[in-house]
Amino acid sequence: MTPTVSLLLLLLLGLSRAHPLHDEENEDEDDVDITTRILTSNNATDEILLEGDLLAPKTRNAMKCWYQSCQWKKGNNGLVTIPFTVSSQFTSWEKQKIDSAMKVYHSSTCIRFVPRQNEYDYISIENRAGCFSALGRVGGRQVLSLNRQGCVYHGVVLHEINHALGFQHEQTRSDRDNYVKINWEYINPQNAYNFYKQNTNNLNTPYDYSSVMHYGRTAFTVQYGRDTITPIPNPNVQIGQRRGMSRWDIIRINALYGC
Repeated sequence: MTPTVSLLLLLLLGLSRAHPLHDEENEDEDDVDITTRILTSNNATDEILLEGDLLAPKTRNAMKCWYQSCQWKKGNNGLVTIPFTVSSQFTSWEKQKIDSAMKVYHSSTCIRFVPRQNEYDYISIENRAGCFSALGRVGGRQVLSLNRQGCVYHGVVLHEINHALGFQHEQTRSDRDNYVKINWEYINPQNAYNFYKQNTNNLNTPYDYSSVMHYGRTAFTVQYGRDTITPIPNPNVQIGQRRGMSRWDIIRINALYGC
């Protein structure tokens, strides 16, 4: 190898280290689960949040709303069209990440996100202090926050969009005690409400440890390294994955919206 070629290779190596690729796999190579990302980002917010990242009161659940008032409307063409806006504070790369997450719904459900024109009900994606969303359609402009410093990750974007569609966290399901043990001794009593079960319609689907909506096992722990959630009967089952929606996440969206 000539000195010129060697120098060129060293230069290219240095550039690659200085400017890492921003693809989905590289960004999620670490061991940080979605819950940890969200709760860490939300430490800076002054919003009143339930279950870590929900703006809505606990009584709101799109799967239990009277007359489907919390669901987004389906058109005569069989598609559920959801208008949205994205703050100009996001970079073009960050907007691409958001768009990539939305396209997951386009390819596997009847949900369609479209740029808002003059629709009254819409999702406003903003760079606020934390990662959070309202639960289901609340009417008018509803904020979905993706803080640029900690929330613009594929799995986190999907997680917050699922909240906006009306889905709560998996471990708050009405039947969760059959599948996970909540270790209350490692949860601050002031945070205990984050683990209360909800009166959910589980859409005849099984409990899903791999759901993008499942907390990580140490969420809200007061003792480093101690689990607040332990899967049963096998405590080694992985929960709190960060890659994207599971098969059952997609099935539930299709079931709820009649796709």
